[in-house]
Amino acid sequence: MPSLSLEWADPSWDGPAPDLMAIKSTIFKASLQIADIDHAYYADHLLTLARHPSETDERMMIRLCALALQAHQLQTVCGGDGTLAFGAGLSDPNEPDAWLRDYTGLTRLWIEVGQPEDKPLLKACNKADAVVLYCFNHAAEVWWRSMEAKLARPQNLSVWRIPTVAAQALIPMAQRNMQLQATIQEGVLMLGDGTLNVNIEPIRWK
Repeated sequence: MPSLSLEWADPSWDGPAPDLMAIKSTIFKASLQIADIDHAYYADHLLTLARHPSETDERMMIRLCALALQAHQLQTVCGGDGTLAFGAGLSDPNEPDAWLRDYTGLTRLWIEVGQPEDKPLLKACNKADAVVLYCFNHAAEVWWRSMEAKLARPQNLSVWRIPTVAAQALIPMAQRNMQLQATIQEGVLMLGDGTLNVNIEPIRWK
């Protein structure tokens, strides 16, 4: 994806620089068939992902994987009566990358991906019953060493590491319309689109 320039160099313009946040997100559609053998959860999900201009295909696909790994909670936590969907993500720092809400509107699960600051995560822990973070960047270990002590207190926060090689292998699957199959067995997510298949085994850090 081409990078966005933050420079505004028109000498005839004496007003403020254009607002890059006004650039529209790109909409992706995904038909996701989930067979979570570990939790006996089997369902089809029709999903819409809005990819912010600053979001990479890799990050977007990790969001999708995170939702697939946690989708069973729609049944185990909400008894099937809830809403599992993507949040605004990078478009709104006050919203999660994905969330699960029960029929009353309470946020039962808050999902984040990447390497966020500690304060937004701690704030999220006060907003939701549970918060799950999936790290995937090659520098995730360095980030975690600086964050582990800061994030030790919340009992409702779990942190997982997606291997970087597996995360990058997801990039070719990122298409505007995706037909995906996700199988979860013994903690391993097997994601495929009929042509490519990627195995992801998250490592729990907290």
